[in-house]
Amino acid sequence: MGKSTSSLLLICNRLIIRVSLPFRAFTSHYCSTIRENAKAPYQKRNQLLNSVRDHCKSGTFKNLDHALGLFDIMLRMHPLPFIGYFNQLLGAVARMKHYSVVITQIKRMESFGISPNVYTLTVLINCYCHMSWVDFGFSVLATILKLGYQPNHITLTTLVNGLCLRGNIAGAVRLVEEMENKGYEPDVITCKTLVNGLCKIGETGVAIRLLRKMEKGGFEPDVVLYSMVIDSLCKDRLVNDALNLSSEMMSKGIQPNVVTYNCLVQGLCNSGRWREAATLLNEMGQRKIMQNPDKVTYNSLIDGHCLQNQMDEAVKTFNMMVEKGCSPDVFSYNILINGYCKSKKIDEAMRIFHEMSNKGVIPNVMTYNTLIDGFFKVERPQAALELFHKMQACGQHPDPQTYAILLDGFCKNRRIVEAMALFQEMEEKKLDHNIVFYNILIDGFCNVGELTTAREIFSSLFAKGLQPNVRTYTIMVKGFCKEGLIDEAIELLEKMEGNGCSPNEHTYNTLIQGLLQHGETAKAMKYLKMMVDEGFSANATTAAMFIDLLSSNQVDENIRELLPKSG
Repeated sequence: MGKSTSSLLLICNRLIIRVSLPFRAFTSHYCSTIRENAKAPYQKRNQLLNSVRDHCKSGTFKNLDHALGLFDIMLRMHPLPFIGYFNQLLGAVARMKHYSVVITQIKRMESFGISPNVYTLTVLINCYCHMSWVDFGFSVLATILKLGYQPNHITLTTLVNGLCLRGNIAGAVRLVEEMENKGYEPDVITCKTLVNGLCKIGETGVAIRLLRKMEKGGFEPDVVLYSMVIDSLCKDRLVNDALNLSSEMMSKGIQPNVVTYNCLVQGLCNSGRWREAATLLNEMGQRKIMQNPDKVTYNSLIDGHCLQNQMDEAVKTFNMMVEKGCSPDVFSYNILINGYCKSKKIDEAMRIFHEMSNKGVIPNVMTYNTLIDGFFKVERPQAALELFHKMQACGQHPDPQTYAILLDGFCKNRRIVEAMALFQEMEEKKLDHNIVFYNILIDGFCNVGELTTAREIFSSLFAKGLQPNVRTYTIMVKGFCKEGLIDEAIELLEKMEGNGCSPNEHTYNTLIQGLLQHGETAKAMKYLKMMVDEGFSANATTAAMFIDLLSSNQVDENIRELLPKSG
């Protein structure tokens, strides 16, 4: 089919903002100036160029300087080497992810009078796209067309990938459609790129339609493409559809790989279907053509058992992993520790912690955070604090989550003095500039009846340059209601919108429950209607309180229309 250059230029104009390329127009002739290192012996020249080609193909450059050194030597040869050698070097440097260096080297080529070909410009597009400068990439495409070159599949696929990397999937889809309309049939790599982009933004249905279109167009999707879609279906919790697609794939003679199984195992575990996940794991072991299950597979299954509070099964899977020669990593141990902590079996969690240390697996911040939180949940704040000090002594630096767990743990264990001491330490270290920490403190003071202190902290937020979020306001509304300060609670909710923070369903439900607890039925009904008008609904506690009032004829029967329908 004929390819319309003018039509492709129109695509560029539609898909990009007009930009100026950061290099001068390319010349079409070799510079005739005499170079410093003129005329290397013919044999030595060939050896060097063969060396460049071999290093590029095998990726065996010692480092970036090695590659650039060869590039410099080539630039000073006379006559200049064929541009293909330069292109190979540029491609190799791009694969090393030194995208800005490639752009600089292409500028240098131009200064030596070397005219790029379509491959050079495709490498340049690739670099711009990886640097999120897709507009520059389309400008290079326009340059390709103006120079009279015809872009190939690689050029256009690179731009599709650039749009996908930038999150502009709609633009990528439009470009593929335009490619088809102008006679550039997308190849399997283009389609894979687009399917991957669609799956990443949750457009699984569109990805499946593209998969079907590929099949009808004579393309044969491979296991990588099927696995992308299977993974996306699992993330959408459409596990049955994922299993059906996997069966369809196998019926076409395409065998699943370890990635396919990992996606399915994770999907089944997230859906609570751990028995089927275990069956799938056994199936992996029975398929001799398959890779053995890896850490990701086992970790998914262990996590599934932990989520179901089936710690004995989790340990069995962990032991099976070891028996099959797959060494557990820090994530494997963290999953088990988290499972025991959620079950409030902190001593078992500590046993795993000591076991991993003895096996040479170094605990990370997540390990310590989980255990510190576990100690607080079983009301052992002193043990949590000791582990916090041990964590630092072992060279692990606490992260914001560590401090949030400590503050929350002290507050929930009514150790407000320790919470304030920690917070003052955080202030001294300039670690306090996070609304989450203030929310924890305000909530802690409200829960122990220290509303005055909570209000002081709340009032200080704006001076500190912090914006209260909906959680902050909801905590204060709850605190006012708890102390019977209903008017203050209502006033605060009314002020939220003006302060750039709209109430959510939790804020409304908190206020309504407070009003009902203090006999303010008419006001509660007013805010119930307001909440429903805003698109929110009463939660189970609010609904139950109104049902009790309805059963004793204390509110109008019409209120039922504002409550969620039972069943």
